[in-house]
Amino acid sequence: MIDAAFPMPHDKLTPPRLAGGRDVRGGLALKRAMDVAISGALLVVLSPFLAAIGLAVKATSPGPAFYGVDWVGQGGRRFRGYKFRTMGVGADQQEAALQAQNEMNGPAFKMENDPRITPLGRFLRRYSLDELPQLWSVLKGDLSLVGPRPPRTHEYAQFTPFQMGKMAVKPGITCLWQVEGRHRISDFDDWVRLDVRYIETWSLWLDVKILFRTAGVVLRGTGV
Repeated sequence: MIDAAFPMPHDKLTPPRLAGGRDVRGGLALKRAMDVAISGALLVVLSPFLAAIGLAVKATSPGPAFYGVDWVGQGGRRFRGYKFRTMGVGADQQEAALQAQNEMNGPAFKMENDPRITPLGRFLRRYSLDELPQLWSVLKGDLSLVGPRPPRTHEYAQFTPFQMGKMAVKPGITCLWQVEGRHRISDFDDWVRLDVRYIETWSLWLDVKILFRTAGVVLRGTGV
């Protein structure tokens, strides 16, 4: 659970309003421009590194270098995204058998010592390197650099009306959960409260602060 000192919006069934209802059309245009500029530049600069990771994934475990996942975005729009594969082939089919060990209360699955993760995959997750292919989804416009994490389709199908509130904006690679609550949260509703807080207090400056804090999390190797 989250500290009592950690301010959270009240649970509600009405959708959260972006930036509390302020006119932020100009800010959103700048947000998209920042997404395109940063994701495009990183894809070019990191391309040799991305190729090396892909080759390492292929060399250390059977299966493809990339893991394709069907996510749900703003307003329920489905799209396909990619990560570097960190688990053995067929891991999705094994998830049901591990539900009794799920450490997250709600539709999402979280297991610290997940036996499906490969040794290289554990290293990639620790430094969030498995997330790098999502830069392509940002460039395409399916994701933003900052925004609530998108649910998988079967997770979305289990959402309560309150949990649907996180779908009010475009999802992203990182958000408040990654930098403020990642290791403390075991209830999906608490995760959603962080997303609602982000939505209702959004500003471009908030995105910039989250990106810098995410860089610190990545460099410290505190990912899961």
